[in-house]
Amino acid sequence: MRYILITVLFSSVAMADPSLECSDAGSQVEIGSCVGKMEERVNMALDASYGFAMQSAAELDEVTGRVVAQPALETAQEAWNRYRDAQCEAVGASYGGGSGTGIAISSCRVDLGRARVDELLRMAN
Repeated sequence: MRYILITVLFSSVAMADPSLECSDAGSQVEIGSCVGKMEERVNMALDASYGFAMQSAAELDEVTGRVVAQPALETAQEAWNRYRDAQCEAVGASYGGGSGTGIAISSCRVDLGRARVDELLRMAN
């Protein structure tokens, strides 16, 4: 059931650069819109997979009688959020304020988000 939801959210996932996945768009504005929608789907998948991982962590804490897995996952997710934000801002800064900056930042967030979904789903098993 968990994977069905993620599969639905990622129905058009490809392993290419997110902006290339939107290459059928006719303009930079359309590419930006496409990548923005992709980022929204990745964020939904992140929320869902984090929930699954937290559920697994809670079950582990309950079985072991220790409260370590959930707090560790919370700390890791907060650190990952900070990393993603800083890394993608650095990617954007490398565009020198040019017109592709927003697309580059969103594409970075999609790439990193997809990888994090995979990590969280592995933790949920």
